[in-house]
Amino acid sequence: MDAHDRGSTPRHDDPGTPSDPSPSPEAGAASEPAEPPGSTPAPAPARTAIPTPRPTPPDPDPDPNPRTGVAALSLRHQIGVALALALVAIAVCVHIGMVFLHVAPVNTVTKQHGGAVDDWIYPEFEQNWKLFAPNPLQQNVAVQVRARIRGADGGSRTTGWYDLSAQDGRAIDGNPLPSHTQQNELRRSWDLFVATHDANNRPIGLRGSLSEAYLRRIAVLRMGREDALARGDVLVSVQVRSRTSNVPPPKWSDEKVSVQPVFRELSWWPVTADDTEGSVR
Repeated sequence: MDAHDRGSTPRHDDPGTPSDPSPSPEAGAASEPAEPPGSTPAPAPARTAIPTPRPTPPDPDPDPNPRTGVAALSLRHQIGVALALALVAIAVCVHIGMVFLHVAPVNTVTKQHGGAVDDWIYPEFEQNWKLFAPNPLQQNVAVQVRARIRGADGGSRTTGWYDLSAQDGRAIDGNPLPSHTQQNELRRSWDLFVATHDANNRPIGLRGSLSEAYLRRIAVLRMGREDALARGDVLVSVQVRSRTSNVPPPKWSDEKVSVQPVFRELSWWPVTADDTEGSVR
């Protein structure tokens, strides 16, 4: 068989002949029927728009330093709190100033405005000590009372001295919650009497008479509690005195003081109906 015979031998492509037998684009385009001239091209099918979901914005980061206290309030409430604090601060400053003037030595301000200072201090903020005092109180003062009694048989007798201050002291000693009456009633009444009377026990001004009636009323009530009166007895008059003794100095001190008590006796006061317990309101 001839070597150039292609009938029974495999096909060998020529080097210059392309091996892809698929038709070219030009051939495919030529095979499609051409649109007649002047015709309108058919519209392309409409595409349905698919909504795209919006991404959720991330949550803002929490404040690492949240506001607390007054800063967390609104502006209006902050202003109200500021005004309240300012008023409290002013009241505290005024109170401290009044207490200072009350306990300080006599000066120009207290001479001109002493009444206003006393109105602020008494009776709630009273101070029983003196600022800058060179010598604090070094005396024991006891208030004592005795009475004249008319018996049912018409006779009269005088009781012994009752130490009212010692009675209050025994009531306070060991008592965790002593009453205001036990602590201050008798002491304050005597201090008021001394401050409103001269050395001869004569009242000075209108408060002198008031302090006298107040001390007499306390004495009458205390005598009624002491069971000094028997059935049918009548309390005719009372007498009050003070017993003042110096506190002994400590052993290491060279100070010499008298330990003898000093008494201040008041005159006898007749007991009226207003002084009895039944008339007390």
